[in-house]
Amino acid sequence: MLCSISGTVPEVPVVSKKSGHLYEKRLIVKVIQETGRDPVTSEALSEDDLLELTTSQVVKPRPTPATSIPGLLSLFQNEWDSTMLEVHQLRQSLNTVRQELSHALYQHDAACRVIARLMRERDGYRQQLEVAQRALPEAGGAKRGAEEAEGPAGKKPKAGLTPDIADKLTACSNDLSKGRKKRAVSGTVAAPEDIAAYELQSTHPLHKTSKGGILALDLSPAGESVVATAGADASVQLYDRGAERVLATLSGHTKKVYDVKFVGSQEVLASGSADKTTKLWRAEGDSYACAHTFSEQSGDVVSVCVHPTSDYLISAASDGTWAFYDVAQAACVTQVADDAAAAGGGYSCAALHPDGLILCTGTADAAVRIWETRTQKNVAKFDGHEGRISGISFSENGYFMATCASDGVKLWDLRKLRNFKSLAPYDGAPTSSVAFDYSGLYLGVGGADARVYGVKQDWAVVKEFSDVPKKGVHAVRFGADARSLLVGAADHNLRVFAAPHDAPLPVFDPFYFHEQGVVDSGMGLIARGGTWSPATHCHWPETFQAAARTLLLAASSAGAQPAVQPKGGEGAGRATRGRRRSQRAAAGAPADGGGGLAALPGSNVLHVLELAAMPMSDWL
Repeated sequence: MLCSISGTVPEVPVVSKKSGHLYEKRLIVKVIQETGRDPVTSEALSEDDLLELTTSQVVKPRPTPATSIPGLLSLFQNEWDSTMLEVHQLRQSLNTVRQELSHALYQHDAACRVIARLMRERDGYRQQLEVAQRALPEAGGAKRGAEEAEGPAGKKPKAGLTPDIADKLTACSNDLSKGRKKRAVSGTVAAPEDIAAYELQSTHPLHKTSKGGILALDLSPAGESVVATAGADASVQLYDRGAERVLATLSGHTKKVYDVKFVGSQEVLASGSADKTTKLWRAEGDSYACAHTFSEQSGDVVSVCVHPTSDYLISAASDGTWAFYDVAQAACVTQVADDAAAAGGGYSCAALHPDGLILCTGTADAAVRIWETRTQKNVAKFDGHEGRISGISFSENGYFMATCASDGVKLWDLRKLRNFKSLAPYDGAPTSSVAFDYSGLYLGVGGADARVYGVKQDWAVVKEFSDVPKKGVHAVRFGADARSLLVGAADHNLRVFAAPHDAPLPVFDPFYFHEQGVVDSGMGLIARGGTWSPATHCHWPETFQAAARTLLLAASSAGAQPAVQPKGGEGAGRATRGRRRSQRAAAGAPADGGGGLAALPGSNVLHVLELAAMPMSDWL
């Protein structure tokens, strides 16, 4: 038996289980290691497929052909033939390699030619660019002259604020700062125990359900009954809580609206959107129209801030810029780029100080920066948060600021530029919004739920509101005197938390509202605040008697026990006392006792009462 490879008697014979051929073990093992196949049948072959044969260990005789000269010549001839075949295969392989090498050389030559051509074109373009840059100053000067001739219609950003604008900002800040020092906290601000009694009073479905989410909200300067909401459905809605109807839907943005603000009055609004625009809306009859679209920024507009003068706007965007706009001229006055913020993902939120001279910006990389709006300089930076800054709010006291991020809420003292308190409302879960009330006594926080912290209670939780969607809260806002908390959540519902309807009724004072300029609003009067006394306010026409009767009857139907408190004394006069008797009789109150509408005793109160039947002028 001979080896199928060498043709000799194998010393260690093995047989392939697949083909049955006999091989010398050392030869077939080498072939398997090199090719992994049977050298005869080309089938896949492994060492496990070999079966070793056991033979006797006697001296093996030479094969018969090798025992004679003709046999040896035959063996030599076979060896020569094998060598020639191998040489032929090597020549074929050599020709193939030469062809591949030639092809590679041609490719290399072509690539060198292309590179040389591109370099020549590049040099030519550079020369053209140098010529254009030398000619640019003259063309730029001519273009600037044309823009100056066009005036504000050009709406091009300028280098900075003009001295007139800077003076106006300074004067406004000085006036507000002086007024703040003299202003006392209103006596009608809700007490902590009042807020602790707040419950979910109403839920108002707004925006589209398919793209639910109220991302921001603002209360109308004309009264907290009208609320503006910014939705994830790319629209802004104005909702009248008193009339329980949508006043207007502002459509024009193409992506979600991140922020909305009233600009001085209910007639003008500003909104910022993910479509990289800031829009200015103005009332036209019963609807609103887009008066102007600012598109100076190249990132999502995440915040819009209204200056206390109501003449200027500031918008912050995710491209790391904030822009200062003139509302009357509908022009971008200046645009400030923050390279550090842009490198860290851009701005994520912004807020303006109540005095209007300080702008605070929050970034996606957890940095909080303070800017001086007149000089557009970064004057301070606060570190300490972890994660994206999601909300900023200034207290009306002028020196407290709250910021929130994924690690909770931090409180900053602007006088000492330090963090003096940190809150972790949700044990590691992100906090989405913060808002101080106007008195500065309470801080609203939104995240997994909505909650209120008391400033004078050492920042302890006064109330937690869990009647919110599982996806959490996006925006919180206090009503007047912190008598209500408005919540915009991840669904499309606006929620209002307030005291039950049997809470104490604030004192009714038409003269207080007349002094505040709320005259002929067409909405009537909201019953809250102040003190009315016949001794000092004896002018009581018949129309006012009817309205007072309506107020008392409404309070009585709400569960109050309307009784008249003596306020006027003897100085009220006979006519006034007669009118008071008729009022008490109409209201079902006892006929004895003297005096006015100063208070309704007991714990049952009507919070907000609208007398819409008559204008304010008929009351006075």
